[in-house]
Amino acid sequence: MKKVIVALTGASGSVYFLRLVEILSKKELELHLVASEQGRKVLLYETGMELEEQSKLWSKNAAKVILEDNENLFSPIASGSYRCDAMAVVPCSMSTAAEIATGVTKTLLTRAADVMIKEHRKLVLVPRETPLSPIHLKNMYELSKLGVTILPAMPGFYNHPQTLDDMVNFVAGKVLDSLEIENNCYERWEGKYEN
Repeated sequence: MKKVIVALTGASGSVYFLRLVEILSKKELELHLVASEQGRKVLLYETGMELEEQSKLWSKNAAKVILEDNENLFSPIASGSYRCDAMAVVPCSMSTAAEIATGVTKTLLTRAADVMIKEHRKLVLVPRETPLSPIHLKNMYELSKLGVTILPAMPGFYNHPQTLDDMVNFVAGKVLDSLEIENNCYERWEGKYEN
């Protein structure tokens, strides 16, 4: 069974996390959720949802959902010998990106990301910050050189989104594509044009 970690940090954009986990929870996989304290607070502030309550709902779907304690560095996902296939940090705050880029692993979230890098496994960061400072860009560049996918929360408009859901689905679909998980979250470009 495929093992996927989805992490939530304190950047704005927790709707992307919710949509991604909603989709993943309906698939036959082991799904580890880990959130920073600020991530939980932003989720509640932006959506009115508690992570524990949402996790209980997701657990009723096909995936085996495991809500991790961000302070528990004894969790299996803190070890490279626990073979997780992929990890996404959605959204990824710039402080979290900086910690990952510099190897600071004081929490389970950053340790799990560090493990993905050292084991050469798929790690996707979805930064949600604007504008970006030279420090932010430098950290993301360094991570990119290590093989980390930097996937900013930038919805496309070629598919003519009609609702906010369409735009959230676009970003969630792009993350799933990067995790190599089949999805039909958004209309794919087919080279349509008129002369």
